[in-house]
Amino acid sequence: MKLAVWTYEGPPHVGAMRVATGMRSLHYVLHAPQGDTYADLLFTMIERRNQRPPVTYTTFQARDLGSDTAALFKRATQQAYERFTPQAMLVGASCTGEFRDDVKEITSLLNAIGVDVHVVAPLGADPQAIATLGEADFNVLMYPELGLQAAQWLQKNCNQAFTKEIPIGLKGTLRFIDEVATLAGLKLAPAHIDQLAASARSTWYASSVDSNYLHEKTVFVFGDATHAMAAAKVASEEIGLKVIGIGTYSREWARELRSLADSLGARVLITDDYLEVERAIEELQPELVLGTQMERHIAKRLRIPCAVISAPVHVQDYPARYSPQMGFEGSNVLFDTWIHPLMMGLEEHLLGMFREDFEFHDAQGPSHLGQGVSRAAEQGISPSQGSGTSADHQPSDLSNRSLDKHPAQQPANEPTWEVDAEKELKKIPFFVRGKARKNTEQFARNQGLSRITVETLYDAKAYFAR
Repeated sequence: MKLAVWTYEGPPHVGAMRVATGMRSLHYVLHAPQGDTYADLLFTMIERRNQRPPVTYTTFQARDLGSDTAALFKRATQQAYERFTPQAMLVGASCTGEFRDDVKEITSLLNAIGVDVHVVAPLGADPQAIATLGEADFNVLMYPELGLQAAQWLQKNCNQAFTKEIPIGLKGTLRFIDEVATLAGLKLAPAHIDQLAASARSTWYASSVDSNYLHEKTVFVFGDATHAMAAAKVASEEIGLKVIGIGTYSREWARELRSLADSLGARVLITDDYLEVERAIEELQPELVLGTQMERHIAKRLRIPCAVISAPVHVQDYPARYSPQMGFEGSNVLFDTWIHPLMMGLEEHLLGMFREDFEFHDAQGPSHLGQGVSRAAEQGISPSQGSGTSADHQPSDLSNRSLDKHPAQQPANEPTWEVDAEKELKKIPFFVRGKARKNTEQFARNQGLSRITVETLYDAKAYFAR
């Protein structure tokens, strides 16, 4: 038996509540113990919806378990129907991404190329609309993990084809348009497609001189299969990043993900254990992590830039602004979300380089506030101490500071760093400093060295550069 503190996939009753929340004229009755009624807060608090989900709880307590809870559930269902009069009801039992903008973006894109969207389901649909799904000419499958079975059933029983391309990234969106045009029998003018694609501004940056900074930066990708595979393609094909690891908790998509990993020359990881993911990230030492909110926590501890691309997510991943991941506008959102952490890493490195400058050193107060009082003066520290000239008052390194209040003790058999070597290490950009430290310590162990000097640091650099 393994106790999981975090889980990637939520319980079924939350999934059923998502369906009820997405549709209209539907009501959900949840047979749940007292305390499990928190679930609807996921939609009002985290997703910032302006109305509570259409759900009724039976909320039985421990004392009710000795009686007929079926009667309690039956009464709650009857009362819910009389009060809300829905077209249909869902019933379920408790077991103790930002899709809306994607739907809006892809619906707008389909309309722009001359495709009429008959029904969007389940978001915004009612049971009567679901009954008309068989009238469509073909289906657009946006999230295979959620809709593949329904698309396959409609293909078998209603002779409806469905799309296979996922419109994430510029190239993914162009492939999607080409596939839709084939299914719909449309002949689209290249000029029209170019006009639509012009809104994807990431292509301008990719052709600029600044983009050289991103070339061959290493990235580790983890999430649901749809977003993990799409993100890996965008990172490698459009931005020039090097994917060194890709993984998913969607085990049913392991074969497809392994195939993609082989083509990218990347390490593959199929697991729902976040500790395995953490170990993989720690071993690979990527310069960027694209994952779920769990990988964000992991990357933060390891001081690696991170962007969230997949559920599970948290409140900050539901912005108030329009923020799709799909379509041409989605490619802009991805670029901003992924690249800013790396560029901010460069900015932080430049601040580190000038840390001992008279204006930028740690003891200097915030000049832009016009207070005219430095932190050194407030804390009673002399200017010479504040500028980092004294060995007892080295400037703090925000990018190398431990998150722990009580740092872990150095193992007895581990090589120790001399002061000059540590100082030299801090000149390395923080987003690759961890890898440099790890390589140097490994080199020292292999050479049987007990102390790491500046010479050891550069010897290790030369060794791993071969």
